[in-house]
Amino acid sequence: MPAADQPKPMILLTGATGYVGGRLLPLLVGADWRVRCLTKQPERLASRVPPGVEVVRGDVLDSASLTPAMHGVEAAYYLVHSMGATGDFEAQDRIGADQFAAAARAAGVRRIIYLGGLGEEDAGLSAHLRSRHEVGERLRAHGVPVVELRASIIIGSGSLSFEMIRALVERLPVMVTPRWVRVKAQPIAIGDVLQYMCGALTLETGDLNLTIEIGGPEQVSYGELMREYARQRGLRRWMIPVPLLTPRLSSLWLGLVTPLYARVGRKLIDSLRHPTVVRNDNAMNLFPVRPVGVADAIASALRNEDSVFAQTRWSDALSAAGESRLWGGARFGNRLVDSRSTLVASPLSVVFDAVERIGGKSGWYYANWLWALRGWFDLLAGGVGMRRGRRDPQRVLVGDALDCWRVECIEPGQRLRLAAEMKLPGRAWLEFELQSRDDGTELRQTATFDPLGLMGLAYWYAVWPLHQFVFEGMLRGIARAAENTIIRPEVHEHGHHAG
Repeated sequence: MPAADQPKPMILLTGATGYVGGRLLPLLVGADWRVRCLTKQPERLASRVPPGVEVVRGDVLDSASLTPAMHGVEAAYYLVHSMGATGDFEAQDRIGADQFAAAARAAGVRRIIYLGGLGEEDAGLSAHLRSRHEVGERLRAHGVPVVELRASIIIGSGSLSFEMIRALVERLPVMVTPRWVRVKAQPIAIGDVLQYMCGALTLETGDLNLTIEIGGPEQVSYGELMREYARQRGLRRWMIPVPLLTPRLSSLWLGLVTPLYARVGRKLIDSLRHPTVVRNDNAMNLFPVRPVGVADAIASALRNEDSVFAQTRWSDALSAAGESRLWGGARFGNRLVDSRSTLVASPLSVVFDAVERIGGKSGWYYANWLWALRGWFDLLAGGVGMRRGRRDPQRVLVGDALDCWRVECIEPGQRLRLAAEMKLPGRAWLEFELQSRDDGTELRQTATFDPLGLMGLAYWYAVWPLHQFVFEGMLRGIARAAENTIIRPEVHEHGHHAG
């Protein structure tokens, strides 16, 4: 450990663009470690890392790129795998681990921390889990002490397993469940995984290699996880067990109903044929971490998703998403997003004033008769309809009602987000973001829907064509109202015009 008046050592982090690495990075920075990120695409990562973090170009399959990346490094995280590769992923994993460990040894790195997978080798491991274990062996073979943490299902918003569970439960009211759905695993929350990962940096191991099995307090199946997710989302789901369904057929099925690629799904399912549970409880003695249970892990994943969503600027998110759009909007987690923008030839303050006047007697800037009709249907369904109006014709505050919406967030001159209070098979938001440009103001409008089950998805795709008509007209109407606003000259304190 460094003295109190000395900077902490340099830590090399691979996989910072991935699920675990991306969440580990801010924790390392928050603990005052100096961090260097190794990535094949520095331009993708550079704008998203905290201040002070180095980003270097490199690839574990390119040994020459590893030498400068390892310079001055005390400990290195190995969070690399090739499960999504189209070729021989086991061979790629072997080469990557060998080259990384050899470079670490040459640079005098004192510890490698690796996240692998649970599974008993004598039970006949899948190719995926066999490769995860072999990577640990390859890392250890080069003489640098390795702390290998082995985990089963990681529960967290955005994790591969959680997204598979979410997609199946949300989209399928009735599921035909093969044998692998009933095999026991020992899930662990992503927050607990990160605590172990951080703690491994300062774990007193001497020069020993350690293999540590980590998991939550419960052994459950994928089926039980799906039932708990459904319970927390308020969904009723029926599971019909069948004795046979091959990994290949299961993966093709997953490819139809979940975001997983069939080849990734097959490798994942293949690893679920045997139990992945903790057999050695040495983690309890080595770490102060006490993992939460399944129900708390799923609840935390859903809460975290809401928190991240609340902080998201969709203009950045959509830009980062590139061309990965689906018919009916882009997908972010479980949410469906329909976003559009326009340039308004007016100052930002004038455009925001027009946005802030939306609803009530001002109307919705386009097709008000359709809004009225939607409100009438909502009243018939027992909802609030469009009759509430608004408290003030010019300004809104967080918590104000706007017809069938509620003001959830307002940043004057920058952002207004409304949450729907009409009867819907899910949750909906309407958001406006403004950014000043040299030639006016960019106005972005985003409709977001968090569908509840199959009915929610059916509702979104049914109304999506209407959204294109109504929301596009609304955006033009706001722009027109702002551009037609007469900007009055400034008036001095005594009432005389400026100038």
